[in-house]
Amino acid sequence: MTDDVTRGGGPPRRPRWRGRSAPLPGPGPGPGNAGERPRHPWVSSLVVAVVQVVGSTAASHNAAGRVTLDHFGYALLLAGPVLLLWRHRAPVAVAAAVSAVTLVYVAAGYPYGPVFLSIVAAYFTAVAAGRRRAVLVIAGALYTAYLLITMWLYRWLPPAGDKAASWAQVSGAAAWLLAILAVAELWRLRREQFVRERRERAEAERRRADEERLRIARELHDVLAHSISVINVQAGVALALMDERPEQARQALTTIKAASKEALGEVRQVLGTLRGPGEAPRSPAPGLDRLPELLEQAAGAGLAVDITRDGRAGALPPGVDLAAFRIVQEALTNVIRHSGSRTARIRVTRRGDAVELRVDDDGPATTGTDHAHDSGGSGNGLLGMRERAAALGGTVEAGPRADGGFRVLALLPLTAGAAAASAPDKENP
Repeated sequence: MTDDVTRGGGPPRRPRWRGRSAPLPGPGPGPGNAGERPRHPWVSSLVVAVVQVVGSTAASHNAAGRVTLDHFGYALLLAGPVLLLWRHRAPVAVAAAVSAVTLVYVAAGYPYGPVFLSIVAAYFTAVAAGRRRAVLVIAGALYTAYLLITMWLYRWLPPAGDKAASWAQVSGAAAWLLAILAVAELWRLRREQFVRERRERAEAERRRADEERLRIARELHDVLAHSISVINVQAGVALALMDERPEQARQALTTIKAASKEALGEVRQVLGTLRGPGEAPRSPAPGLDRLPELLEQAAGAGLAVDITRDGRAGALPPGVDLAAFRIVQEALTNVIRHSGSRTARIRVTRRGDAVELRVDDDGPATTGTDHAHDSGGSGNGLLGMRERAAALGGTVEAGPRADGGFRVLALLPLTAGAAAASAPDKENP
């Protein structure tokens, strides 16, 4: 069985700096996909229109010396919000047009009020779209035109008898404009951070999904490779002895039935990780306490196994226990499939903060994949062992011995297994 799992691509590259930031997808839902902006932002534009009209009308009652609002004035108050309907599609053009409408309103001598709210919305949208330089140019042109109107052209513009703006007013307007640009830039940075974090979360979810698919593929390989090897051997025995020794053939078929039943149970357990949340696991994860069952299956396949335990007793962390069981299972499977020896030896040694597993057979190697390889074997079984050990910070060495046999030596640290046990159990979520 193969452990091939399709990997997700790397994180998307950020565009190189070319004087503006890259446009960002909107965080909210919209047509087409989750990051697409609404085609026309009606609600926000309507709110801006209501605030500007109502606020400017109220301001006109207390604005002595200014021109009374008329139809043209109200048309200018509504022109800005109407232009805002296209601010996501043409942010720079809308920012320039709204600035021009606001200048016409100021030049016409109408009372000040929340008429500048359209400028705030337009500038925020343009900065968020990455058009900072264009917004700075438009803002500079707006302030320059404001200075010309209030410091020089006021003589020829309504209302009659108007005076030049004071330096306090001019400075206040500059501070107000700079505050808008600063807050817009801060909002853009926060929005960039939000999109970046959302992208990183999506990448992390994709990596977790890839790791889970690889884990399931590895579990299925370990379960099925062992059970099918036992079934294959016993099926050959049954076929060879069916006519001459039917009782032994019946015993081989009984072993096949037990092995297939065990395989089905473990496959259900592995695939149980795909259940919906909240469902209880059907059985606990396998560990070294199930070695007697494993040895019984190996005996049914004609392999005599001797096991020795050294070091202090005690339960292993769940992650280490599962990995140890699967490594021993795969090692015995390789002996059954690829070794001419009918005996194997297992030594489990627990010392300090690690557990050592050693599986030996006396060979010789037969034709096959994993067992016939040298110490750098590339079979899926050896690869799965190494991946399991590496996930816990351990190692697996496998290769032929000088006397012609084969050895698998695994070292699994217990500290990494304890840390893995504190995380959600992947075998039985």
